[in-house]
Amino acid sequence: MITILKGKTAEVNIDSGGPVVIIGECINPTRRKKLVVSLQEHDFTYLLELAEAQIRSGADILDVNVGFPGVDDVSLLPEVVLALRDQFDIPLCIDSPNPKAIEAALKVAGGKCLINSVNGEERSLNALLPVAKEYGAAIIGLCMDDDGITHDPHKRFAIAEKILERAMMAGIKQEDVIIDPLAMAVSADPSACLVTLATIKLIHDKLGLNITQGASNISFGLPNREVLNSAFMVLAILNGLTCPIANPEKITSIVRAADLILGRDDYAVRFVEHFQSESN
Repeated sequence: MITILKGKTAEVNIDSGGPVVIIGECINPTRRKKLVVSLQEHDFTYLLELAEAQIRSGADILDVNVGFPGVDDVSLLPEVVLALRDQFDIPLCIDSPNPKAIEAALKVAGGKCLINSVNGEERSLNALLPVAKEYGAAIIGLCMDDDGITHDPHKRFAIAEKILERAMMAGIKQEDVIIDPLAMAVSADPSACLVTLATIKLIHDKLGLNITQGASNISFGLPNREVLNSAFMVLAILNGLTCPIANPEKITSIVRAADLILGRDDYAVRFVEHFQSESN
């Protein structure tokens, strides 16, 4: 299954059987006070620096989130998207809980974007699937619904099936549905990672869809988070994860290594290029 996203001219293929694609997570005001302040002042200098650093470190797609208390995201999100589009030729993942902000951003984005995110709740499906269809966007579908988050991988899989079915009924192609199986904190639930891995495998084996997740969610509240995140990332890739949302500065080396080990990097070309670029 290949999901194609586009910038102005650049094209990124997310392939369920190919190398891992990295969605850069850093354009997000959560825990980034400097970004909040600069966005409040409509100064996009720091935002563009974050974008450039992520692209340099291996991001193939940029997640764009401007959410902070009091923000008018219907106005700000398209401004940020325009600033990024003018400076960089890279596909964007439009990230907001506000469907109106997502639509406003898609109106100016051009190319082919990814919506982050839809879920199995009726309100979400009804609000966002028509928007995705109208603007030709792909979607991320979260494995949660009106009953909340289940800890049964088979029930999460059923939600993924529901999202796929409803998306196709709305005229969205199967390959334009990417599923997020939900990665939860293992500190709060010892079985959290096992549930996520089982969900990933079910979706990969039975639906063949591309799969994403937040790369650092599982380690919340624990020490040495990068070690734990890296171990889980490799296991998730082995089970079918194809496009994690992560900080590329922390994850690209792990991804390149995993791709090489899994036979997705002929003659270690991408692996060697990555470490050569880091040393320059």
